Amino acid sequence: QVQLVESGGGLVQAGGSLKLTCSASGGVSSLSTMGWYRQAPGKERELVATVTGHTTKNYADSVKGRFTISRTTNWSAIFLQMNSLKPEDTAVYYCNYRRLTVDSWGQGTQVTVSS
Repeated sequence: QVQLVESGGGLVQAGGSLKLTCSASGGVSSLSTMGWYRQAPGKERELVATVTGHTTKNYADSVKGRFTISRTTNWSAIFLQMNSLKPEDTAVYYCNYRRLTVDSWGQGTQVTVSS
């Protein structure tokens, strides 16, 4: 089973930036899809961004142009660079790994954007 550990969350003012890191271990496949999801209080978990391989990337409309997802060449980590943060980006951000029947989640990291 793949293990995921997120880091990099915190408190930032609107307009600021944060970079999240998700470290993966336990047999990560280069054919996997990894991504970031978020869940705000009282809301359902939603997709933020995913990456398959190194070049196939998908973003939620709400973060396009502001967030960038990337992964290391050895597939051991993914990153989420978040710029121009807005209060509505406040949520717990979760890392996800998917490959065939494997669907793993990290414990989440809190991102709070103050206005």
